[in-house]
Amino acid sequence: MAEKKEARLRELLAGCDGAVIAFSGGVDSTYLAKVAHDVLGNKVLMVTAASPALPENELQAAKNIAARYGFPHTCIRTNELENELYCSNPPDRCYYCKREIMEKMWQIAREHGFDCVFDGANVDDAGDFRPGARAAKELGVRSPLQEAGLTKEEIRSLSQKYGLLTWNKPSSACLATRIPYGERITAEKLARVGAAEAYLRTLGIEQVRVRQHQQLARIEVLPEDLPVVLGQKEQITDRLKALGFTYVTVDLQGYRTGSMNEVCTKGVD
Repeated sequence: MAEKKEARLRELLAGCDGAVIAFSGGVDSTYLAKVAHDVLGNKVLMVTAASPALPENELQAAKNIAARYGFPHTCIRTNELENELYCSNPPDRCYYCKREIMEKMWQIAREHGFDCVFDGANVDDAGDFRPGARAAKELGVRSPLQEAGLTKEEIRSLSQKYGLLTWNKPSSACLATRIPYGERITAEKLARVGAAEAYLRTLGIEQVRVRQHQQLARIEVLPEDLPVVLGQKEQITDRLKALGFTYVTVDLQGYRTGSMNEVCTKGVD
């Protein structure tokens, strides 16, 4: 079934006269980049949006992955922190960020004579609260993995078949998702949660989120990593307090995607 969906994906890509792909270096965008590069050759360009909300390790990983597989790649800088509609952090914050990014992607596409801009959204993404998807749709950005009907599990399986290093990479998200809606986003807050997560990864915790609630840090990790956190609670507390947090807590529900969306009313777009 997954192979049939990939065949459909290749047909969709072949219908484009060149494409820019929003490239994060994650599971989905790396798989899409590999197939698009196979189909379109050098008529495809992977573009990574570098901003204060992108963890530094993720930016470097995107560069390394593109270089490893020979993907044409470039980075652009974004200015969402200059947009009050973004910084005030409403539930549709992602709309304003995604719109700026995709407008810049289209500018690059036109400069190269390409007629498509793609993102890496898959079928499973359609069920989550994603205001950014509205911005992408308004600007004519396509999601070929969704169009082909590919799920996250299928993308991981196909990525493993191709030997892509990202096939089992943990999910990631921009650092702004660590700050509750309504609490102002600043460069300092983004840097603080980024540094906190980077420190926790040095302890061998691969999947981690540090959610900032004013002066409180709420740590989310997978259940199997809870003993690591609790076993080094003094060191972790000292480190996060040194970064500027007053209180350090562990979320007993553990890591889950979109936990900040739990406060959103169903149906909000």
